[in-house]
Amino acid sequence: MNDTLVTLVGHVATQIDYKETVNGPSARFRFAVTPRYFDRRKDAWTDGSTSFYTVWARRTLAVNLAGSVAVGEPLVVHGRLRVREDPPDGDGNRWISAEIDATAVGHDLNRGTAAFRRVVKAEPPLMATQKAAVV
Repeated sequence: MNDTLVTLVGHVATQIDYKETVNGPSARFRFAVTPRYFDRRKDAWTDGSTSFYTVWARRTLAVNLAGSVAVGEPLVVHGRLRVREDPPDGDGNRWISAEIDATAVGHDLNRGTAAFRRVVKAEPPLMATQKAAVV
């Protein structure tokens, strides 16, 4: 499959929208990426135009994302880029949106520190084990 994989460095722009769906957990948020460059004429660093992406996470990544990330935090996001063009609305406006299906998300350690906590999958509840043994 010919996917376009991208890695973006930026900041969380909206709260994480976490939902339990029939296909498993899902989370999404808006991600702001602002390029920075050195302007020789001004002899100073300058911010470029900010681009916004909708980042989607599924399954375990969605659960961990919802419990670990807040608005304004610097992140590194890696995943598949999808560009969508919506049909014109009643006024003839066309909308183009860029979305990332995330495969990995982490805090940008150039801008701060983080503490990693491994998630341990729980064993089946004791009652379910006992019922299975009785049957």
